[in-house]
Amino acid sequence: MVKPTIAVRGVSKSYGKKEVLRNVSLEVHPGHIVGLLGPSGAGKTTLVRLIAGSDEPDQGAVEVTGLRMPDLMALEHIGYMAQADALYLELSGRENMDFFGTLAGLTGRGLREGVDRAGSLVGLRDDLPRPVNQYSGGMKRRLSLAIALLHAPKVLLLDEPTVGIDPVLRLSIWDELWRYAATGASILLTTHVMDEAERCNRVALLRDGKILAHGSPADLKKETARPTLEGCFLYYGGVR
Repeated sequence: MVKPTIAVRGVSKSYGKKEVLRNVSLEVHPGHIVGLLGPSGAGKTTLVRLIAGSDEPDQGAVEVTGLRMPDLMALEHIGYMAQADALYLELSGRENMDFFGTLAGLTGRGLREGVDRAGSLVGLRDDLPRPVNQYSGGMKRRLSLAIALLHAPKVLLLDEPTVGIDPVLRLSIWDELWRYAATGASILLTTHVMDEAERCNRVALLRDGKILAHGSPADLKKETARPTLEGCFLYYGGVR
């Protein structure tokens, strides 16, 4: 049996008196795209941060590539695109990619090829010489995605990756994500957009820090006798 690349086991997390996640368990296997679907405040970003090793759970455990997080050894296998763009605005797009690529261990030809490949994927290759402070919000999201892909990680964590990106480019990015998953990579992304969730192998429906249900979009719709994932979400949330 193939082991999951990402394994979340009974994770709970609170900030002060606010319980953000409650007994959450989730797996992502090689070659799969798993969508974390839920409204703002559901706990999606917190869960991604725990998987990325940016924070620690109060209870439970998170493993990435067999390593219990947080673990510096696992970071070389993770590409992380946060919800907020962490970019150096005074630098050019290429300089940002060079910097983050170097942090990921890329040098020389490997770095140059990674920058060109990822920049082309997100439709920014011609704009890479420009300072990032001249980029639109959508262009910054695309640059953040390119940076996450630079070192060809085994695990890709994407927090609302296509916000502010036009529909045509969004489709091309999804095509590339599927090609990337086909190489054996594991992809976990958060979204509140139903049609994006439909493109995932599996979907976890998250609300108020709890996973209401998870499975393939087809299985969830069959189980609830609802034609859409939105209907599934309402069903599992108690709106019958």
